[in-house]
Amino acid sequence: MESRNWIGGEWLSPSGEDMVVRNPSALQEEVGVVRFSTKDDITQAGEAARLAQAGWGALTPAARGACLFRAAGLLEASLTEVAELASQEMGKPITEMRGEVMRGVHLLRYYAAEGVRSIGTVIPSNESGVLQYTKRVPLGVTAVITPWNFPVAIPLWKIAPALLCGNTVIWKPAENASLTAVRIAELFEAAQLPAGVLNLVIGQGHAIGDVLLAHKELDAVSFTGSTATGLGIAEQCARRNLKYQTEMGGKNAAIVLKDADVAQAVAAIVSGAFRSAGQKCTATSRVIVERSVYEAFTEALCKATDSIQVAPALDPGAYLGPVASAGQYEKVMSYVATARREADILAEGGAAAGTDHGYYVRPLVAAGLDSSHPLIREEIFGPVIGVLQAEDFDDAIRLCNETVYGLSASLFTRDLRLAHRFLDEAEAGMVRVNQETAGVEYQAPFGGLKQSSSHTREQGQAALDFYSAVKTCAINYG
Repeated sequence: MESRNWIGGEWLSPSGEDMVVRNPSALQEEVGVVRFSTKDDITQAGEAARLAQAGWGALTPAARGACLFRAAGLLEASLTEVAELASQEMGKPITEMRGEVMRGVHLLRYYAAEGVRSIGTVIPSNESGVLQYTKRVPLGVTAVITPWNFPVAIPLWKIAPALLCGNTVIWKPAENASLTAVRIAELFEAAQLPAGVLNLVIGQGHAIGDVLLAHKELDAVSFTGSTATGLGIAEQCARRNLKYQTEMGGKNAAIVLKDADVAQAVAAIVSGAFRSAGQKCTATSRVIVERSVYEAFTEALCKATDSIQVAPALDPGAYLGPVASAGQYEKVMSYVATARREADILAEGGAAAGTDHGYYVRPLVAAGLDSSHPLIREEIFGPVIGVLQAEDFDDAIRLCNETVYGLSASLFTRDLRLAHRFLDEAEAGMVRVNQETAGVEYQAPFGGLKQSSSHTREQGQAALDFYSAVKTCAINYG
């Protein structure tokens, strides 16, 4: 398979450099070739998006929703094919990837249904004979910049509400999720999305990112990725007064109190930390355990970690597959090396058969670290967790909040009073009790506090607020 751009309803081969995509589960396997775009491709995509916006925005929300509904059906029919391609491209285990594709189907149907719901409110006027109301209107042309770790769900939870609100989209996916992006764009084409409404531009961020953000046709930007890149995007958008949202990093904590159901906590923490090889911004990276239950909890956690099945992504039994790329492998293994030198290694899962020629990182549990240590402070984005001890609930909350990030946090307890205190006091945009830190349902707002987010929200009704402007209307009919 070779990547192509989809611009103005036409499939075009970029003229830039190319990159061979190898299966991170088995590096000898070539998945396809990604061809990178140049500045001219961005210009062409911007012009196509601007040209299509007036016609797309003039359609009723119901008509726009109908396109999303057709795309949902096509994606569901292609579930196995899309999931296998994505697993081969970026290494997520096939059982997880199938679930992600189905989440994409639900997202498309959710926003399709919004096409027949309210887009404003009537506001009483102080004058008689005056009708005053608000309505949502499109922003215009939106740039959607997406990461590789959720190659289906994250693009769709941005693109679907953007399109539903009447915007046109320029989509730049991550380099090692580009083949999957092409397949998704093909499904939108099959769903009869009008030419130029969605424009896919494959490219390297350092080569075309600034060009995209500087494009004169642009009205809004939605980005998911690293904090450093997100802050740079925010600065550029603020300079141009573009509407923007950035979803960035996390260093998410799970607190285990002395009255917690240890088995429940271990299962949720292992899932939150090690599913997707820890490559989620919401992944559990810190575990804070009340001292009196520390020994029992860590014993159970280590036993569960030791039993994790590491296997190639297409193996249905794989709990943990490879990390996505050589760069990702090198980064995570540098933290593993630090842990081996400076921490107490409580557990390190074993490698399974068939994992000799891929980017596999064994799940690791480290302890004996101060809360200021880089393994506790920095986002690793891999299957590595650090365990800290807390004296009591107040100490645990202090440790939980001792981070520049504020995306997700969870608490395990049977005490309803402390559960509500946690929901109030934890400095994170998503707080959960007796659930893992990773994941939030597609109909719920997604986003963080502090350096994790630009303080807008994705998914649910919140996405419609971002991808539209509010116009206040009044007419004197007296």
